[in-house]
Amino acid sequence: MFDDRSAYPHPDEFKVVRPEYSDPEDEGDDVIAIIEIAPFKVLGYSATRPGARRAALYEAAKKYRSYHPGYRVVSPFPSEFEDEEGQAWKRVPSGQRDKLGDYLFSDEDGEEDSADLEQMLLWDVRPVPVFEDDEDDDE
Repeated sequence: MFDDRSAYPHPDEFKVVRPEYSDPEDEGDDVIAIIEIAPFKVLGYSATRPGARRAALYEAAKKYRSYHPGYRVVSPFPSEFEDEEGQAWKRVPSGQRDKLGDYLFSDEDGEEDSADLEQMLLWDVRPVPVFEDDEDDDE
């Protein structure tokens, strides 16, 4: 159960609302997902519609936290994962995130780089799903 002391809807309530999408000409290739629970509205920007929806849901959680400081915003990504393009990502320790960003990865030149969650959502980074049946059975 969540705390109802503010009028702002719980982030889970935004998950069940179908977003409206806007493909603005002035934003380049970015898609905007708009999720509204009147009078509240969140926007998410990404390269794809599913990414924009995930970005909007993350924004809803951040906004909820501004009303409820004890609410913990959870990363939409696992601590370590490989994305659909084979790129490995690793979560930065919490004490270093202000300086380094949220996740580390290697760029095209093999140099270590970092990105924050908002940038990853904008890029529509998606972890490759891991299924128990996909584990190696070479034993």
